[in-house]
Amino acid sequence: MEEFINYILQFGNLNKQQTDFIMSKAKTLELHKDEYFSEAGKIPRYVGFILEGVLRFCYYNNRGEEITHSFVDENNFVSDQQKFEAQMVASEYVQAVTNCKLLVFSKKDWDEIGNTILGWDAIAGLIMKNCLLKTIERRSPLVSEDATTRYSLFNEHFPGLVNRIPLSYVASYMGITQQSLSRIRKNIR
Repeated sequence: MEEFINYILQFGNLNKQQTDFIMSKAKTLELHKDEYFSEAGKIPRYVGFILEGVLRFCYYNNRGEEITHSFVDENNFVSDQQKFEAQMVASEYVQAVTNCKLLVFSKKDWDEIGNTILGWDAIAGLIMKNCLLKTIERRSPLVSEDATTRYSLFNEHFPGLVNRIPLSYVASYMGITQQSLSRIRKNIR
């Protein structure tokens, strides 16, 4: 839990009473590999902080192909924030790629934190902005670089992740076939 407190303190000053209040609203959620944190067609129930494991955001394109568009690993927030805040139906899935342990906040508890702690909305806004910027920073090179460079950048942005998750997800994220990814990996060794 210390990781979570240290993480939020990067974005604003909170005293012990405030961090204790935030922790009192947190619940622990364990997801097994392949279980969903949030599902398309349903209203997201939580905003979470990953203590252990990896989750991915994915959707199905108009040809019914599953597309992975981002990964989130330990010591990061995970949520379909826009849909969570508006309590609207999600259009994508957030799925556990490994067994995961998270601290989660329901909409009611998340709002209660915001209504109780002066300045929490600014901290939460900075956290969400940071999450979005990380996603964009990791995603942007995938558009303009060749596949070998994309794979190198993937390993740079997600050190060790390629050994923890199915290669089919990595290939989908990179926008290439699994066979192409296997060739790239073989050539790099």
